[in-house]
Amino acid sequence: MTTPSEGRSRRGLISLIADVPRLIIELLQAEIASLKAEISSKLKSAGIGAGLLVGAGVFAFFAALVFTAAAVLALALVVPAWAAALIVGGALLVLAALIGLIGYGQLKRGVPLTPTETIDSVKEDVRAIRGLRKRENS
Repeated sequence: MTTPSEGRSRRGLISLIADVPRLIIELLQAEIASLKAEISSKLKSAGIGAGLLVGAGVFAFFAALVFTAAAVLALALVVPAWAAALIVGGALLVLAALIGLIGYGQLKRGVPLTPTETIDSVKEDVRAIRGLRKRENS
């Protein structure tokens, strides 16, 4: 004959076992949401980095045009006007290098696109579920 407390504990165990599929589904949904957020963050960083690298390329192109104009002015006139063109060209080149380095850093932050944090979290979940399964079988 079972006592009332044993009956309650069996019902509690049955309801816990019945909740397992729901809990696993909630866990998977949370992991998928985490995956989406992590990939979105990495893609955003990669996009910003790529945009800054394009900006650096544009400034480098302008620097090349200015250096060309400076060379032409230096050879044609041999006056201080070319020095001004070299200063502007040098400043543009320094700006391009700075933007390029910042863009490279942003691009590097977003690559690789592998969602490492989510993968680690899923591995932990699998280890925990396997641990529970081992205990249940014992």
